[in-house]
Amino acid sequence: MDHVDRIINQWNKARPDLDVGPMEIFGRLARLTAKLRSEMEKTWKVYGLNPASFDVLATLRRSGKPDGLSPGELLNLTMVTSGTMTNRIDQLVKADLVERVPNPEDKRGFLIRLTEKGFATIEDAVNDHVETQHRLLKGLSATQRDSLNGLLRTFGETIDTDP
Repeated sequence: MDHVDRIINQWNKARPDLDVGPMEIFGRLARLTAKLRSEMEKTWKVYGLNPASFDVLATLRRSGKPDGLSPGELLNLTMVTSGTMTNRIDQLVKADLVERVPNPEDKRGFLIRLTEKGFATIEDAVNDHVETQHRLLKGLSATQRDSLNGLLRTFGETIDTDP
């Protein structure tokens, strides 16, 4: 019996007329999300990163565009507001992890690209990040991971299509 089971039992006693079954799933997802995020943040912190800075550096690294991405492209790939992105970029520039360079295709614009320090940082951080993720999943077999991934994909698709 885990923490969520205890909560469900309490609700079943307090409100036997209420179907609280969905609380089991949402409760477990919330607890897992918090624990997983905490473990990943420990990894990022080793490199002086937080979720936001890791997100930007990882997006730049995986983009396959060594010359950088426009702020608009970064916005589309990270799904944050422009004000938030500007702040993230400013902080990363101050830390010498990214730089703003002129955009050869748009004389008024600029690109954001990794500095040498930023490239080295994200290379090491992403290696450890992936190791952390593997460690967190070690209690599941390959079949269980595949099943969970499929269920989560399906669940995500049903949520994304709701009005």
